[in-house]
Amino acid sequence: MAKGYWVARVDVNDTESYKNYVAKNGIAFAKFGGRFLVRGGTFETVAGTSRSRNVVIEFPSYEQALACWNSPEYQAARAEQKGGAIMDAIVIEGYEGAQPGA
Repeated sequence: MAKGYWVARVDVNDTESYKNYVAKNGIAFAKFGGRFLVRGGTFETVAGTSRSRNVVIEFPSYEQALACWNSPEYQAARAEQKGGAIMDAIVIEGYEGAQPGA
């Protein structure tokens, strides 16, 4: 079974509201087996546009990733932002096929 991922790009415009969100989102991530692969960090925009913060979270499956997004726990955490951030996010299924040079 392929893993699932959240890929998010975020601009924080109210750090206090965003801190409230961060304080609560871990409840949902733990419940659905989410683990951070990228959480902020240095980056360079090499094509297209970007936001100031990037996040990639891995889940045991696409279904778990989507269930986490739709869960009451995560939606409650999102409500804590109160407009403190602008986010572009996708939930995507991982790839388990052949790799280049394999």
